Amino acid sequence: MKAIRRFTVRPALPERLAALEHLAGNLRWAWHGPTQELFAEVAPDAWREFQHDPISLFGQISQERIDELASDDDFVHRANALREDLSRYLSEPRWYQGLEGDKPDLIAYFSPEFGIAAALPQYSGGLGILAGDHLKSASDLGVPLVAVGLFYRSGYFSQALSPDGWQQETYPVLDPDGLPLRVLRQPDGSPVIVTLSLPDDQVLSARIWLGRVGRVTLLLLDSDIPENSEELCHVTDRLYGGSEEHRLHQELLLGIGGVRAISAWAERSEVRPPRVFHTNEGHAGFLGIERIGDLIRGGLSFTEALQVVRAGTVFTTHTPVPAGIDRFDSALIRRYFETELLPGVSVDDVLALGREPGAGPDGAFNMAVMGLRLGQRANGVSQLHGDVSRRMFSALWPGFDIDDVPIGSVTNGVHPATWTAPQLTELATRNLGTADTANADWASTAVTDADLWSVRNRMRQELVWDARRRLKRAWLAQNPGGIAPDWIDTVLDPRVLTIGFARRVPTYKRLTLMLHDTERLRALLLHPERPVQIVIAGKSHPADIEGKRLIQKVVEFAKDPAVRERIVFLPNYDISMAQKLYPGTDVWLNNPLRPLEACGTSGMKAALNGVLNLSILDGWWNEFFDGDNGWAIPSAVTEDAEERDRREAESMYDLIEHQIAPRFYERDSDGVPVDWLRRIRHTLSTLSPQLSADRMVSQYVTTLYRPAFDSTSVLRHDGFREARRLAEWKSRVTDAWSGVSIAHVESGGLDVAPQVGDELHLRASVRLGPLTPDDVSVQVVYGRSTMNGDDLRDVQTADLAAADGAQASESGEWLFAGTVSLGHPGGFGYSVRVVPNNALLDNPAELGLIAVA
Repeated sequence: MKAIRRFTVRPALPERLAALEHLAGNLRWAWHGPTQELFAEVAPDAWREFQHDPISLFGQISQERIDELASDDDFVHRANALREDLSRYLSEPRWYQGLEGDKPDLIAYFSPEFGIAAALPQYSGGLGILAGDHLKSASDLGVPLVAVGLFYRSGYFSQALSPDGWQQETYPVLDPDGLPLRVLRQPDGSPVIVTLSLPDDQVLSARIWLGRVGRVTLLLLDSDIPENSEELCHVTDRLYGGSEEHRLHQELLLGIGGVRAISAWAERSEVRPPRVFHTNEGHAGFLGIERIGDLIRGGLSFTEALQVVRAGTVFTTHTPVPAGIDRFDSALIRRYFETELLPGVSVDDVLALGREPGAGPDGAFNMAVMGLRLGQRANGVSQLHGDVSRRMFSALWPGFDIDDVPIGSVTNGVHPATWTAPQLTELATRNLGTADTANADWASTAVTDADLWSVRNRMRQELVWDARRRLKRAWLAQNPGGIAPDWIDTVLDPRVLTIGFARRVPTYKRLTLMLHDTERLRALLLHPERPVQIVIAGKSHPADIEGKRLIQKVVEFAKDPAVRERIVFLPNYDISMAQKLYPGTDVWLNNPLRPLEACGTSGMKAALNGVLNLSILDGWWNEFFDGDNGWAIPSAVTEDAEERDRREAESMYDLIEHQIAPRFYERDSDGVPVDWLRRIRHTLSTLSPQLSADRMVSQYVTTLYRPAFDSTSVLRHDGFREARRLAEWKSRVTDAWSGVSIAHVESGGLDVAPQVGDELHLRASVRLGPLTPDDVSVQVVYGRSTMNGDDLRDVQTADLAAADGAQASESGEWLFAGTVSLGHPGGFGYSVRVVPNNALLDNPAELGLIAVA
C-alpha cells in the first residue's frame, strides 16, 4: 500500500546538541563550509546521500549515534562555537551598515523561484539560482532583504531517462515539515493566512512558510491548505506547469498575496514594511497593482498612487526574446480584476498597464510591459542583454534612440562561497591566509604551480567519482534488481582534459552543436595523445519536445561503446551535481545562439574555480572575455541556420584541437602545464571579483535600491504632496505635448574649416504651447557622424538654455541657446530635441514624449 503522505520524524536532540538544531534552522549552512563539515561528521554517508541536507540527516541517525556525539566533548565544543559564530554573523554590522546617508531599512525581493540548496528544490534553472545567490550575498553584505516566492509542493521535477534516452519527469511531493522552514503564526498560534478574491465567489487562501537565509527572511506562500477547494490547493503544486489560468493564479498569489504576506510578517516582526520592491522578472508584477490599491484606499488617485509605486520599484528582465515573456488573454485579466480582488482599482487601469504598444483593447496582457510601466528603474542582466532589452522594448518609448531607452544593466554574479570547491578554499586559506577566494591574491608565489595543479587534479577526480556514482544509480533505477555493468567504473579518466556543458535545454542553447560532425568529435574524444572527455547535464521543460529530442541525441551518441567512457550525460541536474561538475571540469562550454543568452551564469561558477571558458561571445562572456581567460567561438553572420551551425561547430572543434588540448597537455619536466596554470591564475585573479554576487548586489544597492528609496521618500513626504504634484504635472505635460515642436535651429561661431577646440553656437526656436521652459529640456544631441548615413555615434547631450526673463515671441516661440565644443577630429553631426523636464523624473525618456528638429 502506498502512503498518502510521508514525513520525517526527527530524533529529540539532547541539550548538549541543541546547537545542531540552531545551525540547521538557518540556511547559512548551505554555503558555510565549517558548518557543513560538522554535519558531515554526524553521518558522512547519509550527509552525501541526502544532498547535504541536515534536516533529513537528523531523521536518519540512530539514538546510539546521538548519544555518542553528545558524549564527544570536542564535537559539542565545535558545535557551540559554530552557533556563536552564526549569532555574530546575524547581528554584527556589515558592509551595508557602514554606508553613509539615507538608505532603505528593508527591501522586498520577489522571484518565482529560489535556488538556495539542493534540499529546498524550489528552482528550475538560472533564474532561481541567481535569486538564491542574490539572497546569500545580500546576507553576507548585511543588505536588509525580505524575499517572497511560492512554496511548490513538487518543485520543478526529477529527471530520469528511458532506455532509449527520452527524458521522463516525476514530481516527488515535498514535506515542508522536513525542511528548514516554519509556518508564520498569529499570537494565538494559528497560521497567518492571506486571501485573494477570485471570480465565481471563490477565495484563494495561502499560508506562509518562513525560512532564514543567513540574515535574509524568506517567505514562501503555500496554497495546499484545508481552506481551499481541491482545485485551488493545486495552485502551488509545481513550478511552471499547468494552464494559462493556473499560471495566472500563481502570479496573482505571488504578486498580490506576496505583498500581503510581507505586511503580515512585518506586523508580527514589529518592523516597518519596505518601501523599495525589486521584481525579479515579470512573474511577480502584480505586486505593483496591489501596492497601488493600498494607496488608493488611503486616499490617492490611481495616477498619484502609480507615481509612488513606480518610484520605489526596480524591475529586472531576464528574457532576451519576446516569446519568453508571460502573456495573458485580456478577457481573462478583466474577469479576475472585475471581482473584489483589488477594491478601488479599475480593471481598465490594470489592462492599460499591460497593454503592448499599438495593441487594441483586446490585445494580450504583457507581464514584462506591466513591469516596465510599474518600475521607474529597470535593468537587464548583462551589458549585451541591456542593449537587447532596449531594442526589444523600444516601442514603449517611441521617438527615442535605442540608447535612450531607460533600461540599464546589472550583470549577474554568483555566490563564491556556494560555488567554489572546498579544495580551492582550503588552498587559499592555507597559503594565502584567506577563505575569500574571490578576492585572494592568486598571483602570489605563496601558491606554487604545483599547489594549484594538485588542487585542480583533485577537483577533477571528485567529478569523476561523482559521475560514476550517479551513472550507476541511474542504471540501477532503470534496471531494478540488476547488477551495474563494469564499464561504468571506468567512465571518464581523471587525467584527461575535461569539458563541461550543463544548463537548461531549450533549443537556442544548442546542446547538440557538439554533435554537428560526429566523426570530428570522435577524433577529439579518442585522440591518442591529447584526448578530450565531455560531461553533460541538463533538463528540458516537460512540454518542450524538441528539447527532449536534443537530450536523446546526446544520450544515443554517448551509448556507443567506443566513446561511452569519454562522453556522459548525467541525469537530474541540480545544485548538488553542479557543485562537483563546475570545479571538476577544465573547460566550460557554452554555445547559444547570440544574443539569446541573457547572462549565462554557469560559466561564471566554473571560472570561480579556475575553469577556462569556451563560449560564444554572448551574455556575460561578451563583456569579460580578454583572450587569456578562455576562448571565444566566433559567431557566424549568416541567415542560413544550418550554415551558421556548421561554421560555429567547426570553429569550436578547431579551438579544442589546435589551441585548448595542446596547451592542456603541454607539461614541464615536473608534469605541470605552466601556460595553462598561468591562464588559471589570470582567471582567478581578474574574473573572480567581477563575477561575485557581492559585486552584483552592491551594484543594485548603489545604483537602484538607494535611488529608488530616495525617489519614493520624496513622493511620500508631507502626505504625498509631491506625488500629487507629479501626477498633475505629468497629466498637464502629456495633454499639451502635441503643441510642442522645434520651429527653427541656427548655428554659428565656426570658421569655414572648423578645428578641434572651436565652439559651435546654437539657437533654437521652440513652440511650447501652454507649457513653459521649466517644463522641458531643450537639448543638442551631438556625436560622430557616419560615412554612409545620418546616424550619430558616441552620442552626447547638452542643454540649451532660455535666457533669464525670456518671454515667448508673438508667434509663441521661445528662444534657447548654448554652445558645444568640438572635441574630436573627423565627422561631426548634431540635432536638437525637446523632452519633458522634472526633478522627479529618473530619465528624460520616462514619459515617452519627445519632439525633434
